[in-house]
Amino acid sequence: MTSHAPDMAEITRLFTDEEGRFRFARWSRPIVPVIFGVSEDSLPPLKGAIESVVLTAGHKLSDMDPELGANLMIFFLNDWKELSEVENMDQLVPELPELLPRLQAAQADQYRFFRFERDNSIRAAFIFLRMRGPLATMPATDLGIEQMVKTMLLWSPRAFRERSPMARVGEGGETVLRPDISALLSAAYDPVLPDFSEEETLSLRLMARAGQYFN
Repeated sequence: MTSHAPDMAEITRLFTDEEGRFRFARWSRPIVPVIFGVSEDSLPPLKGAIESVVLTAGHKLSDMDPELGANLMIFFLNDWKELSEVENMDQLVPELPELLPRLQAAQADQYRFFRFERDNSIRAAFIFLRMRGPLATMPATDLGIEQMVKTMLLWSPRAFRERSPMARVGEGGETVLRPDISALLSAAYDPVLPDFSEEETLSLRLMARAGQYFN
């Protein structure tokens, strides 16, 4: 497990996209999640995991968004073609006809996209999980934590490609959020920071605050 708070270079990498642009965005409104396609016994641990990550960040959950109803939608699927069979899914994902062949060809197990406010903070998020391979064997709590971490901020597409945001405590122990990522989430939702920024110097401010939360 990481034994130090994230430094400026690490933070900059986590928010730099594949074109080399630094882009940071966080939610500016309470998060209202709704989950589709899971059994009733999976809902409590998934919701508990979502809540724990949101609370770690110091952000808020709500039962209703006054404009959108729900602003975080999570879909569990067995196959990508199921998306084309969901009523009105083409309105939710306008690029669906072009997207599905790409996901199938890549044998992707997850897809996520955001909608943004006028000030570029996060307005809504949509997560699609194809429950095959490693995802299908993950405990519901672990899956919920991982997906929610990836949805709390506009991370770089490469942010967790090589290393999970989670860590295991002890041999065969419980899975927890990595301390450096937990500290960074808390720092990212500090009220004095902007909801959106393209200034790389924000990494320095995030580093200073993350150090206060790291333990």
